[in-house]
Amino acid sequence: MVEIVKTFRESVPAMRFIGKAYPDFGPWWGEWFSNGWFDRIESAMGGSDAIRSIWENGAGYVGLECRGPEQKFSYWIGMFTPAGTEVPKEFSFLDFPAMGLGTCWLYGKENEIHNTSACLDSLFSAGMKLYRDCEGRTYSFENCVCPRYTSPDEKGNIIMDYCYFVE
Repeated sequence: MVEIVKTFRESVPAMRFIGKAYPDFGPWWGEWFSNGWFDRIESAMGGSDAIRSIWENGAGYVGLECRGPEQKFSYWIGMFTPAGTEVPKEFSFLDFPAMGLGTCWLYGKENEIHNTSACLDSLFSAGMKLYRDCEGRTYSFENCVCPRYTSPDEKGNIIMDYCYFVE
């Protein structure tokens, strides 16, 4: 069973998200690993430590969700990089200003922790308010930070960060 073990607000600097947009969730993660696309983004930013040096919980592989009143849902796979990072060919990007992140740590089995439905209520209970861009869109993402996501504990559980941009 999934449990939220921590909910907190953190501040992040302006960042650039580099990746690829998809119309919905799907089987695209495998091609990211087989094609070395995360490696290309890490190389473009000068290594994964470049983002970790400006954001403690950075350097995760990210599934970014975009929802808006006038825009269909979109799902991006990629990574956050320092602002201004050059975008490798075949990738797209989104720029985000400095702001807050509302983060929930979801603890459980890998096949269960992607149910993030309780996170939003947890953030609201902690007094956070969602950031909306000029078109009313909200952004949230799975942040799969190593080693807490990649190294199961003695019970076989991992922690996935689920984040919303907040005011």
